[in-house]
Amino acid sequence: MVNQHRVVIISGASQGMGSALVAAYRARGFGVVAISRSITPSTDPEIVTIAGDIADPQTAARAVSAALEHFGRIDTVINNAGVFASKPFTDFTAEDYATTVGTNLGGFFHLTQAAMPALIAGGSGHVVSITTTLVEHADARVPAALATLTKGGITAASRGLAIEYADRGVRVNVVSPGIIRTPMHPEEYHATYASMHPLGRMGDIEDIVRGVLYLEDATFATGEILHVDGGQSAGH
Repeated sequence: MVNQHRVVIISGASQGMGSALVAAYRARGFGVVAISRSITPSTDPEIVTIAGDIADPQTAARAVSAALEHFGRIDTVINNAGVFASKPFTDFTAEDYATTVGTNLGGFFHLTQAAMPALIAGGSGHVVSITTTLVEHADARVPAALATLTKGGITAASRGLAIEYADRGVRVNVVSPGIIRTPMHPEEYHATYASMHPLGRMGDIEDIVRGVLYLEDATFATGEILHVDGGQSAGH
């Protein structure tokens, strides 16, 4: 089946920000290919689900093939899947390293690379990746060397890809969140996390969704690092 509406691939799509992004793009009429290890089939014929680990290159290949077979095109890729752990640098294990690099960097690399030919073919492709404001604004209360190593790599690569593919119509942008109110953050820590933002609150999932959708619409923006972080990146 070929769908003339626009099509988005979203990783980490089964819960939290990923699930909200699926709903937001469907509300705009996009066909969606949703990737997650724990995702289940959807009753919506415009949502194709791919169960798999985004660190595995074959997962990206399956997602791209599914998008082209079901919809006939790919317009946007959202690299949302990611892992985050905060601990002292010397406490990170080899397993921590492999998992974080595989999911964060590997997932970004494999999915973006696999989808790029289709994004170019459409003439107006878009890649958005979710990083963290800790990349540019380190905080001693949140030691997270592996997150900044990998998410910082995504930020740098996104700027490079924005320039590499600008003349072929593909935009590449980043949303850089602060601490977002999701199930991964226990409620007893919410007051502490809120105090770390100059605006005095944690972010909500919808704040990030609005940032992604802004970049979707901002067709003159590429190589942009959009901070949705309650002012953290500006200072304290």
